[in-house]
Amino acid sequence: MSVRRTVTRPDSNFCTPVWFARRALARDSHLSWPRFPKTGGPDKPKEPKVAGFKTFLKAGHAPTLFASFLYFDFTFAIWVLNGAMAPFISEAFHLDAAQKGFMVSVPIIAGALMRFPLGVLSQYIGRKNAAMVEMGLIIVALLYGYGFVDTHNQVLAMGVLLGIAGGSFGVALSLGSGWFPPKYKGLAMGIAGAGNSGTVLAVLFAPPLAVKYGWTTVYGLAALTMVLPMLVMWFAAKEPPDREEHQTFRQHIACLFEKDGWAFSLIYVITFGGFIGLASFLPTYFYDQFKVTKIEAGQLTMLATLMGSAVRVVGGYVSDRIGGINTLSIVLIGVCASLVLCGLAGQSLTITTLLFMLCFAMLGAGNGALFQLVPLRWPLTTAVAGSMIGEIGALGGGFIPNAMGQSKQLAGTYLWGFVAFAVLAAAMLVMLRTVQIRWTRTWAEKGGRARSNGTSAVPDNADAGLRLQTGRP
Repeated sequence: MSVRRTVTRPDSNFCTPVWFARRALARDSHLSWPRFPKTGGPDKPKEPKVAGFKTFLKAGHAPTLFASFLYFDFTFAIWVLNGAMAPFISEAFHLDAAQKGFMVSVPIIAGALMRFPLGVLSQYIGRKNAAMVEMGLIIVALLYGYGFVDTHNQVLAMGVLLGIAGGSFGVALSLGSGWFPPKYKGLAMGIAGAGNSGTVLAVLFAPPLAVKYGWTTVYGLAALTMVLPMLVMWFAAKEPPDREEHQTFRQHIACLFEKDGWAFSLIYVITFGGFIGLASFLPTYFYDQFKVTKIEAGQLTMLATLMGSAVRVVGGYVSDRIGGINTLSIVLIGVCASLVLCGLAGQSLTITTLLFMLCFAMLGAGNGALFQLVPLRWPLTTAVAGSMIGEIGALGGGFIPNAMGQSKQLAGTYLWGFVAFAVLAAAMLVMLRTVQIRWTRTWAEKGGRARSNGTSAVPDNADAGLRLQTGRP
């Protein structure tokens, strides 16, 4: 009996034109059959998703960003050290309300005046080197405070030396964000700028250390802590490539001759000046107004300043999406309301603390929002522009302690100090809504977002010193 065998071919199209075409495509790896979804037709392009935090870090240099944050955090703590220890110093030298306000304001004003020179220096020797030089000088100043300060006049002189630490702002933000593209600079500056949480370190640790070892000893202990950010800066940070090497001095200071530079500075008087001024004066305010202990005054101040430091990052992040102008408008309205309410709630410790937390949250978000706009307006001279803006803004911080002290001295209440600053914030809101019309026609998108083409063009009819600025030298 014969058996029939059936051979099944693996392809029904064997040795047909279709089979030969598939074999040819298999040999040529750059060719493939088009694949279509079940619905037919080619796939539609997907909408881009919001980049995650890992994508953000990969877009720049994360170690430099961390080193900048740590550098700003520790120098900021040193800058407000006299404010954190103000109840101890005031008690030691029997200061009145006006003298307390002036003593607290001296480091703020001195630090403000240090910012612009340090920003210019960083353009010539690099931001990393400028930071190292500054931290070395801070250690010398703190050792002087530990060994030689024992009179009221020497405390004021020490306040001037502490101002060296206040010069770090523009350098830290420019160094930390220098490796990041324009669309991420708001978040990068927010993270580096969150180093103003150094206020939290000062008000949390300085009072208990002063109780245990004496307030002058705190200067010596602070000098030891500065070794950590110096080491991290030396080994982790890398100078960004966004510095133009051959600019003249006039080009460096061009922002001083521009209307936009002064507009930014005056807004920063509210957001940062309010932050540093209130943070320095709050230990004195809580101690005098509510009769809490010196340590408790520091802890209550910590709650408010921590809120402002944390929300600064959020301010930069939100501004990258809805625009710095929109964010600043909301912030200035919130600051006006919360400041007046803080002054009216002077009999309730709980309500006052909560209102200060809200006020500092607004101020912190405003700081992040404003410095989302700075690199869009001055992409090549961000460090110098930031230092100039920071200098004038910090000078505004000297207004609050003096206004509060004079209000208490002359009227017997702190209320009018709060009201005076709230009125100033309202005036800045009106100015912002006026100038933003020109900003969104020249160098920013509607609301203050970054332009998609990465350029920042200044208006043709602007003041002397303005020029076309692009993302490349």
